[in-house]
Amino acid sequence: MPGVSPNAGAAARPTANTIELVVAGAAGRMGTRIVACLVGNPDLRLVGALEAPAHPTLGRDAGELAGVGRLGVTVGGDPAAVITRNRVLVEFSVPEASLEHLRLVARIGAHAVIGTTGFTAVQRAEIADLAKQTAILVAPSMSVAVNVAFSLLATMAKALGDEYDVEITETHHRFKKDAPSGTALRMAEIVAEALGRDLDRVAVYGRQGLPGERSRREIAVLSLRSGDVAGEHTVSFGTLGERLELTHRAHSRDTFARGALRAVRFVAGRSPGLYSMQDALGLA
Repeated sequence: MPGVSPNAGAAARPTANTIELVVAGAAGRMGTRIVACLVGNPDLRLVGALEAPAHPTLGRDAGELAGVGRLGVTVGGDPAAVITRNRVLVEFSVPEASLEHLRLVARIGAHAVIGTTGFTAVQRAEIADLAKQTAILVAPSMSVAVNVAFSLLATMAKALGDEYDVEITETHHRFKKDAPSGTALRMAEIVAEALGRDLDRVAVYGRQGLPGERSRREIAVLSLRSGDVAGEHTVSFGTLGERLELTHRAHSRDTFARGALRAVRFVAGRSPGLYSMQDALGLA
């Protein structure tokens, strides 16, 4: 069967409660770390690994690609061969591929944890519709600490109010395709909602030339791309005389991988619905 060998997950001894995972984008920067981090978890079993058709890693062992030794799960290009009922798809890739996989997930009764960012409003609406058929968790960041920060930001914004200017900066590695990051956009949405502002009307995504004085209600989101930075986000609340900042720094992608595995445990067997990491962590 393409994408999985008969010895899939041989490193773990499955039980009746074992959650079967399919990792899409298995050869990517996040996919390899998810594969590596799930090894040694007796309740989780890798049963499928996916990459795009004609990807150079097709046929390779997912464990070897992740640097954890042979797992007996080969990278395949046929989603229908490995995404089956009650399995959990985990994916950090591109919106078009993730949406295609989610249509299959909803149709056959699997579940999904999606860390892909950059979805359009139309794509997000389709995901919400698909979630009426099965459990789908979508999060701009799988980091536990970032999701705690989301909760704190609303409190900070409400307490500080309109006297404080809001500036959000995010830094990621040079390979990141979308900007601003999904995490930074979510931070901006949370602050705007807490302050009673329409983000579409007050957002500023760059400054150049002579833009004039900063308006009181604008919320700026500025992106930096540099080297191999896993992810840094700072929300700055500033007024005349003081500034308060909330900063999160990810030191490695493993923090997102471990968060994704917490999300897998939450979504497995869950009733249909569109969930977030806030739900998974009991912060909603």
